[in-house]
Amino acid sequence: MIAIILAQTIAITGGTVFPVSGPRIEYGTVLIRDGVIAAVGTNVAVPNGAQRIDARGKIVTPGLINAFTQLGLTEVDLAPGTVESSVRSDVAAAFNVAEGINPASTLIPVTRIEGITSALVAPVDSFIAGQSVFIDLTDGPIEQLVVKSPVAMHVTLDEAAKRAGGGSRAGVAERLRRILRDAQAYGQRRSDYERRQMRDLAAPAADLEALQSVLAGRIPLVVTAHRVSDMRTALRIAREFNLRLVLAGAAEGWQIADEIARANVPVLVEPLANIPSFNALGARYENPARLAAAGVKVALVAGAGPGGTAHNARIVKQEAGNAVAYGMDWDAALRAVTLGPAEILGVADRYGSLEPGRVANVVVWSGDPLEFSTAVEHVIIRGREIPLTSRQSELLERYRTLPPRY
Repeated sequence: MIAIILAQTIAITGGTVFPVSGPRIEYGTVLIRDGVIAAVGTNVAVPNGAQRIDARGKIVTPGLINAFTQLGLTEVDLAPGTVESSVRSDVAAAFNVAEGINPASTLIPVTRIEGITSALVAPVDSFIAGQSVFIDLTDGPIEQLVVKSPVAMHVTLDEAAKRAGGGSRAGVAERLRRILRDAQAYGQRRSDYERRQMRDLAAPAADLEALQSVLAGRIPLVVTAHRVSDMRTALRIAREFNLRLVLAGAAEGWQIADEIARANVPVLVEPLANIPSFNALGARYENPARLAAAGVKVALVAGAGPGGTAHNARIVKQEAGNAVAYGMDWDAALRAVTLGPAEILGVADRYGSLEPGRVANVVVWSGDPLEFSTAVEHVIIRGREIPLTSRQSELLERYRTLPPRY
């Protein structure tokens, strides 16, 4: 349930509007009422008393979505007391990050003033890490931030998970299959399990219960994998258990882009991830462009997954700009940080485009939103304009004028 706080009637007029779900609109108006988009077009009547935002010469888009972050779960990477993104268990399917999110995190304002209005917040650092949630970067208690919980289950199949399989990738794959088979058996024989009339299963009951939504296809299984062989393992397991698979990372995805497309599997990818490692020797900047050209549904992310940092969640527009620089179509890149992730995460009926009835998450930009030098001029979340202030901007103002030195 989305809470609309201090909803306003706002008319953004005269700008170049990119609805994403349709063609651009020159000199368009976006009318916002009661926290949702009421109308979009060139002949929209603006009611008396509406707050007007003059967007002439500006670009208007949906708020950006970063589809893999640890926002609110990590404040200082090297300070364990500020990190809430994992629990000490290889199998933590029942772990949902929602109540570990700190709505007062200083990184939330830092991120939203860069035009990111929504994010997936995910667990990391475990083989089966747990459940993610989809949030708006608004103010208030966690109940007001959360849009959908859970939104996905997260698994790691790259070299970081090898210890969960006894030190071998093959062991990791075998263990995941065993847990999924036991989750199927548990779902069919709960009463037998409770009467102790079943053998010991591969995971606690709470984790097996949490996996029922994955097995039923209600939420996707997001698998972090970079190497071609790891991605193919994920594709095989998804076929065997008829799972809704999403690949995250996929640094070598360009090498098997056609296979991923044929399997109808979306990918969450970081365009700037191109440093080769034994986990991804084939990493390259053209990865998103080649995946998209093959017909893969791509969402561009920043600061994602194990080894990522919540501080970089704000640079998703920079990631999208670099994807364009390395061959991705501009419209496809904008979609990959708006409607694309909304579709992948199952919230496209409310998010990711500028259409009547959608949640009013809207950004007004000084120019091309995928250009590094473009500034955010207005951010609206759930129909409420958000002040463009953060800890960094406050520090800038505090020290803009230094006291004299004697």
